[in-house]
Amino acid sequence: MAEQPGTLLYYLKRSTEFLEKKEIPNPRVDAEWILADLLNLPRIKLYSQFEMPLSQKEIDLYRERIVERSKRKPVAYITGKKGFHQFEYLVSENVLIPRPETEELVDYLYKQRETLANEFPNGLEIWDLCSGSGCIGLSLSLLLKPNLVVLSDISEKAIETSKSNAEKYNLTNVKFYVSSLDETLPSEMQFDVIVSNPPYIPESEKKDIMPDVLDYEPHLALFVSDIVSFHRDLFNSVKQRLKPGGWFLMETHPNYIQELETLAVSLGFVSTNRILDSSKKERFLFLKTESKSES
Repeated sequence: MAEQPGTLLYYLKRSTEFLEKKEIPNPRVDAEWILADLLNLPRIKLYSQFEMPLSQKEIDLYRERIVERSKRKPVAYITGKKGFHQFEYLVSENVLIPRPETEELVDYLYKQRETLANEFPNGLEIWDLCSGSGCIGLSLSLLLKPNLVVLSDISEKAIETSKSNAEKYNLTNVKFYVSSLDETLPSEMQFDVIVSNPPYIPESEKKDIMPDVLDYEPHLALFVSDIVSFHRDLFNSVKQRLKPGGWFLMETHPNYIQELETLAVSLGFVSTNRILDSSKKERFLFLKTESKSES
């Protein structure tokens, strides 16, 4: 197709070439996502609109956003949203961008919904610990229809983002706490299921992290100075908040998962399981507390 100056295709090609020169991975895909968001179109619809002229305002905004991407700013932070599982969540630089691996954590629990219904017949109460954008807890709220979902994060701005996401989906069974672990949760609060994607990258690995992540995503949600000490505190919080026979599912670092499993068992968890992600890495740790009949 011959491209005419001033058309959608013309600016898409120029933007792709610009991102390519800046060594941005997947330059065409990124250029398409940014343009589709700007025009409020599904990305696939761009292909039937190649000859559409762009207004000067659209051209200026598109250039501005492409320049942001050329500086390695993640596309999700440029568009302010990210698809996750079957949903789409608002994101900002105050929260971690939801990852495909984390979708697998949600999917694992969704596939266990019949077992969950049998083990917890009175309905579920779920805690999403280190909740960030709320993508895990809110997706579980939408998929499993629990009685209650509690979202907690040490970052007040992250909780503000997750509140906006809950409002977007009109969720009324959700409570929010700004909290370091379970510090500010009411003392009597107990859960059937606790899920978490806590920070789990040792600070010593910062040098290996791509600049898109290191320069833009919140370090508080990514890095820990002492992975074992941090997880000991996390496991203790989880254990005192789980009901007998309760489930805990956590995303973690494949290189440390065996050590963390051993630590969890030493703290009194039972029925542990290391779960592979789609890349065949041991990404998820599944723990339970003793049921009343076992104790």
